[in-house]
Parts: sequence; structure tokens; C-alpha cells
Amino acid sequence: MRTSRFTPEQIIGFLKQVEAGMAVAELCRQHGFSPASFYQWRAKYGGMEANEAQRLRELETENGRLKRLLAEAHLDIEALKVGFGVKR
Repeated sequence: MRTSRFTPEQIIGFLKQVEAGMAVAELCRQHGFSPASFYQWRAKYGGMEANEAQRLRELETENGRLKRLLAEAHLDIEALKVGFGVKR
């Protein structure tokens, strides 16, 4: 999956600029992203502070790691079932 050119901290900064009164179209033109991206970011990061966004990123990373561990465990269990000839 392609990563964003902007960090969550930068995105929150963009959201705060609009809250301060800057036009969305002007902000998008200055920084080179589409208004659709801005509104998606607002839905995801609206009301967050920079430290909360960092915590969100850490939790998403940990969640992905745990999902991979669970998938590997399920594969090991299936391999053992096949190896020992356990019927389902």
C-alpha cells in the first residue's frame, strides 16, 4: 500500500489552518493535495492533537503485527492437523 506524502502531524496542522480561517481550496493548492484528500483526513484526524495521531500510528502498527502473528499461528495449527491426520 502506498504511504502518504504527509505525516499525521502535518495533516493535523493543515486541519488547524482551516479551523483558523484559511480556505480549503487555497490550502490544497499551496500544499499540492486534493480537496477530497483533505475531507478524508478531516474525517479521520478531525479533533486530534499531534500526540494523539502519533499514538494512533503506534496502535495501527501494533495491530498489524498482532494480526500477522495470529495468521501464522492459524497456519501452524492447520499444518499440525494435516500432519497428524486429524479429521475436522
